[in-house]
Amino acid sequence: MDKSLCAELIRSRLDSEASGSRTQTAFCLAIRRLILDGELPPGSPLPPTRMLTNELGLSRSTLVRAYEQLRLEGYLQSRGGSATLVSEALSFTAPSNAPRGRPWRHGRPLSRRGAEIAQHATSSPIQSGAFVPGVPDVRLFPFATWRRLLSKYVCFEHRQLARYGHGGYGPLKAVLAEYLRVSRMMSCSPRQILILNGSHQAIDLCARMLCDEKDRVWMEDPGYWGASNVLRANGLHIEPIPADDQGMSLPADPESPPRMIFVSPSSQYPTGVVMSLNRRIKLLELAEAHESWVIEDDYDNEIRYHPYTIGSLFSQARSQRVIYLGTFSKTMFPGLRLAYLVVPEDLAESFAIGNAELYREGRLIEQAALAEFIDAGYLSAHLRRMRNIYQERRNVLRRAIESRLGDLVSTTGGLAGLHLPYFFNQPFDDVALSEEMLEAGIVLRPLSMYYADAGHCRSGMVLGFAAVDAKTIESASDQLCTVVERRRQRDQEPLPARPGQQ
Repeated sequence: MDKSLCAELIRSRLDSEASGSRTQTAFCLAIRRLILDGELPPGSPLPPTRMLTNELGLSRSTLVRAYEQLRLEGYLQSRGGSATLVSEALSFTAPSNAPRGRPWRHGRPLSRRGAEIAQHATSSPIQSGAFVPGVPDVRLFPFATWRRLLSKYVCFEHRQLARYGHGGYGPLKAVLAEYLRVSRMMSCSPRQILILNGSHQAIDLCARMLCDEKDRVWMEDPGYWGASNVLRANGLHIEPIPADDQGMSLPADPESPPRMIFVSPSSQYPTGVVMSLNRRIKLLELAEAHESWVIEDDYDNEIRYHPYTIGSLFSQARSQRVIYLGTFSKTMFPGLRLAYLVVPEDLAESFAIGNAELYREGRLIEQAALAEFIDAGYLSAHLRRMRNIYQERRNVLRRAIESRLGDLVSTTGGLAGLHLPYFFNQPFDDVALSEEMLEAGIVLRPLSMYYADAGHCRSGMVLGFAAVDAKTIESASDQLCTVVERRRQRDQEPLPARPGQQ
């Protein structure tokens, strides 16, 4: 290839891919791409740096460094005196006509498991505003205190916290054991507690350590989509079990008992129902009889609007078949990404090893700050304050929705948590409603998406009230009710008569 033509080719690629940027990095990327795309085949001579200096407006020293970098990477080689050419050692197949960035054009881009995850994805990129469920008001978190505690442990004296961990920061586990004893009536040792990066990792660890592919898992229906996606990604067979006003409705005598049961007994998600004592006893007896593992997701229970503590399944179990899952995403802030498991004594070491092998551990600085945040009473004080604020916002939402929609909707729960579920008491397209509200900048989750079994699916709305103030709740509720009323009226209007009909 003529060197002048080569220089023009390089300039054209710089203009198209680097938006005209003239830097050493942009030049190297352009040369690499030309070589990999086959436009500069092995043995092609490159223009001397003096020629390119005039052509591209780059300094000669910049071009010399770029050529040297590309030689070190194996793209270029020198021959004779100062001649530079594309390395003759490179070997390429014929370049494909498929668009770059789409190497799977004629194949399958994802694994079957990856496709399953993507197909069932329901998490939203919007995580603030009305009516995003499950999101606390991070504006009211005491970040000044949190920053001071973090700064205390980011120093040379605590340099050991910058290393890998194993099972979690010891003082934090000791503080959590006492915290759970007081707040959840649980008796456990620090050794039974494992610190993880969020509830999804905790569920994934349980699935990997306790289940084999195609094992059966019972889940509440409606239930938490995040848990079902993680379990499904592990190749487990999920069986939806209907939840009613007493919680998960367990089969009387299951023919094929499950390997695992995922349940949120203290505040069922998304209905907010508290599992009855009879159901709890039956669940624990079933797990013991069939050697099933119960994953107790203690969702939202710490943010409760009544003075009574609802005991955990873990504290009620006679045999060690319950694994307790807790998180700080709602009580503190979601970006903290710290959760914990409380596992039976005989699983503690295996789970610690599994966690270290699968995910590696760290974040000990945050864990040290969290231990002091809890031990010094900052978490309890924050929860007391936020319970009052959230309760007021919950009441504002209830008044705003129920005063307008009346008998069209009904709700359950509301004793704890950051959202209210509203069921429509007549046929209503909650998915279309959700899409229309999103166009207006308001996020609500259609209740029907939480059901796995279409046979008993109900439509409705899951409305988060915690992330915004009362005034915003009232305004957003007014918009929502107006849309619901308009849609209801349109659905009730008789269809126009066809020609020829009386």
